Amino acid sequence: MDYLSFDLSEDTEGVTTLEALASTSKEQHGAVMAEVQQVLDWAWRSFPHTHGPVDEGMDWDHDLQVSVEPGGWHAVTLTLTGSQRFVEEFFARFGGPQD
Repeated sequence: MDYLSFDLSEDTEGVTTLEALASTSKEQHGAVMAEVQQVLDWAWRSFPHTHGPVDEGMDWDHDLQVSVEPGGWHAVTLTLTGSQRFVEEFFARFGGPQD
């Protein structure tokens, strides 16, 4: 990944959140969205029937926000919540969280 780096947080109920934020020029926006699509394609392929609220027993859920900021910068936020199994496989595929 060249644009997305994921930060990790966990709540007291064992739900892990992975969040990535990228703010780029419009020329780089397509490359950012390609990385987002790569992550989501992997998640849908790897966990096709367990997308939904993790606190209801599903393996993963996601939220994608895209906006244009002042000065023409494109902001993309991809938030994934996941079970322990999802997060372990995510790290195996994409590497661990950024420090």
